[in-house]
Amino acid sequence: MKLAFYCLTFSFLLSCTSANKRFFSKNDLKKSQKIIGLKFSKNYLDTLHPYLIRNLKGYDSMRSYSLNYQRFPSLQFNPHPIKFEFPKKVNGNSNYGDLINLEIPKRMEDIAFYTIPQLNSLIRQRKITSLELTQLYLKRLKEHDRTLFCVITLTEKLALSHARRADSLLEAGVYLGPLHGIPYGLKDLFSVKGYPTTWGSAPFKNQIIEETATVAKRLEDSGAVLVAKLVTGSLARGDVWFGGKTRNPWDPNQGASGSSAGPGSATAAGLVGFSIGTETLGSITSPSTRNGITGLRPTYGRVSRNGVMSLSWSMDKIGPMCRSAIGCAMVFEAIEGKDPLDQTSVDAPFLFNLKAKPKKYKVGYLKNLIDMDSTDSGDNLRKAIKTLKENGINPIPIELPKNFPHNVFDIILRAESGAFFDELVRSGGVDKMVQQHQKSRANSLRQSRFIPAVEYLQANRFRGELIEQMNNLMNKFDVLISPTFGGRQLMTSNLTGHPVVCVPTGFDNQNHPTSISFLGNLYEEDKILEFANFFQTITNFHLKYPPLYFPSK
Repeated sequence: MKLAFYCLTFSFLLSCTSANKRFFSKNDLKKSQKIIGLKFSKNYLDTLHPYLIRNLKGYDSMRSYSLNYQRFPSLQFNPHPIKFEFPKKVNGNSNYGDLINLEIPKRMEDIAFYTIPQLNSLIRQRKITSLELTQLYLKRLKEHDRTLFCVITLTEKLALSHARRADSLLEAGVYLGPLHGIPYGLKDLFSVKGYPTTWGSAPFKNQIIEETATVAKRLEDSGAVLVAKLVTGSLARGDVWFGGKTRNPWDPNQGASGSSAGPGSATAAGLVGFSIGTETLGSITSPSTRNGITGLRPTYGRVSRNGVMSLSWSMDKIGPMCRSAIGCAMVFEAIEGKDPLDQTSVDAPFLFNLKAKPKKYKVGYLKNLIDMDSTDSGDNLRKAIKTLKENGINPIPIELPKNFPHNVFDIILRAESGAFFDELVRSGGVDKMVQQHQKSRANSLRQSRFIPAVEYLQANRFRGELIEQMNNLMNKFDVLISPTFGGRQLMTSNLTGHPVVCVPTGFDNQNHPTSISFLGNLYEEDKILEFANFFQTITNFHLKYPPLYFPSK
């Protein structure tokens, strides 16, 4: 693997020069020990010095070679505990219900906020064409991006071409599935041939990657129509990119959260039928919460990352961001599965059943975390659980695994991102990023140079133990109810690779959306999506739309 996890002993001194050659003295070596929390005797330092100089020459040699951005490390992560067995495959097809009989509303703009099943109904019954729907979304993208700053690149020419193709196929009796003819947006970490792939960052704003990511290809095969490449926070961090700050349509004075800021904002504002985001440590769940939509973060490895910028090879996941849980299920089924171009991708069964009986599921909930949340979000969470109980769900109180060095786990993400962006840091390109403050991605990448390889590996050993304990807990349940934020849930489940679906629960006293999260066992997205769909049949929070972008009649 392309090592960027260099011992900080040397990273601390990489810029030193003498007689046009880089060097570090024994005294430098002695001082640098303070940063890594170790202290060796003078004799040992004398012995180490020539060995470490040799290592530095090796690093220099390695840096003279180049790697394609798609190259994963040979040390690859999988989230499986010891003796793990994949869920058994069930014969049959997903059941998304019967075709809904809908009429075109008097106000065409209302269609922009329809769920995927509703859009699918209109298209299949020829009450609207994919071209008409695509033109509607393109119009709204152009109009509302002026206030939301959620679009990086419109793919208008491609969209119109694919919409006409979808209409022609349907006219010929060829139906590609529930996404046939539905326009969507793609977070701009995904490459699409013929269009820029900026990663939301100034150093890459003119980058062209002449290949199309597997996810985009699979959505094209399903008949979906790409209308825009949407904002990612710079190098998958936050909601600030080289064009500004992406806004929350519920409150344009507030950021959309990130890093799937564009997908969250555009989906909530009715600018796309659905969108695709990515998550490493909250980048689907956080903007789904902030923008009041439904987001699915699948199990690690369920969706191919071929053609996608890496932030952390062992933590990145790709998932749908929609207006309903059933919509997420439809999109997920189109994009999941093994891809020979992504060695970490897997085949696992998925069968969504609209007629599933969530009342029979074994459900746990993080009672202590939920009870201690004194915010409006906590109130809404407790009301949601009360509603579930009134409708036949009897959750059992549990707690997440404890006694882990959670404060160190962040170095896994930072070390791996430092490796991916090695050249950006060494070239000084990182200095061109818009944000340069302490919590910025730029500063995080610089920090990565000071993470010792030993500590990175030790953190992953503790991660292995966390995987075992988390799976021992989750195996007792079908669904685990959790706050989306608070405690260690978000970090823990991202480290262990477990899936989660995040759904709206109402609003706080500032009319900002709040959410609840449903966690599942590895590769059991069907159960948490069925449970989320059940929740959305007994509530209507997911049918609320931001009034500035969905004006009253």
